[in-house]
Amino acid sequence: MAEILVLDDVEDATVLIGKILSKKGHSVHTFTEEDEAINFAKKQEIDLAILDIKLKKMSGIEVLVMLKESRPSMHAIMLTGYPTVETAREAISIGADEYCVKPIDRNELEEKVEQVLKKS
Repeated sequence: MAEILVLDDVEDATVLIGKILSKKGHSVHTFTEEDEAINFAKKQEIDLAILDIKLKKMSGIEVLVMLKESRPSMHAIMLTGYPTVETAREAISIGADEYCVKPIDRNELEEKVEQVLKKS
C-alpha cells in the first residue's frame, strides 16, 4: 500500500484521515506543523501528500511546492474548508491531483485517494 503524509493545522482532522486510510492498509504519517512534515518528506519516500490549504505558518500551496522539490513524483490532494475556484486552480497548476472540501466525507476521501494512487 501507499506511504501517505497528512498535514493539517487541526489535529482531529489528521487523526480522522489517519484512521480512515490506515484501515485501507496505507501507512499514514500525520503532522500539524509544516516544518516537521517537510523534513519528514525529505527523508522518507512519500506516495501521496494530503495537505490543508490553511495552515499555521504557511499555506498548503507553499508546502506543496516545497514537497514537490524533493519528491517530484509525489501525488497530492488538497483539503479546504473555504473552497474557491482560484485556490483549486492554483493547487492543480502546481501539481495537486485532487481537491477535497471539509468537513471530510469518508467515501469521497477513500475514492479520491484510490483514484490518485492508481495514477502511479
